Amino acid sequence: MLLDLDGVLRHWDASHAATVETTYGLPPGVLTRAAYDPARFVPALTGAVDDRTWRDSVVAALAVEHGDVARDAVTEWMLPAGRVDPDVLEVVRRARTMARVILLTNATSRLHDDLERLGLVDEVDGVVSSADLGLAKPDPDAFSRAALRHHLMFSEIAYVDASRQNIATAEILGITSHLYEDVEGLSTFVDEVLTG
Repeated sequence: MLLDLDGVLRHWDASHAATVETTYGLPPGVLTRAAYDPARFVPALTGAVDDRTWRDSVVAALAVEHGDVARDAVTEWMLPAGRVDPDVLEVVRRARTMARVILLTNATSRLHDDLERLGLVDEVDGVVSSADLGLAKPDPDAFSRAALRHHLMFSEIAYVDASRQNIATAEILGITSHLYEDVEGLSTFVDEVLTG
């Protein structure tokens, strides 16, 4: 089973950026706009630059208008590693009794450190990151490379993601897929697909 990380197994505090912006006197939304500007973020997501370089570029962009607070604000904003959904983790553990569970996620080079911090390294059978692949979902080649890396055919894969766009690509490729909305739906999908 290929499993997305963010929005499925890991979740982020949606209010954290706003809290940091308030603390440092920054305009609302400025952190995410600077960080996720495609020209800045896509190279980090696809491994062309490492996470540290991306963060430094975010600091530099913010410092132009907001000065010295930029570095401290970005550091504090990016400090958390998110939180693991314990109910989803239980489903993952059950799934692993029936099949390999491999994370397929869009992430910067920081992913492996985050997985360590979250205690997830030994909870999955493998990790395929966009930064390692050199391309990101929903690019069909991301699915092809992940399958090849783990010696799988598309027909052998069950896939879970929180993104409709990623699910649509997987389904076009013939991958049995589930759009994650809640743990109950995930549990049902695992039971139906993995126990056949």
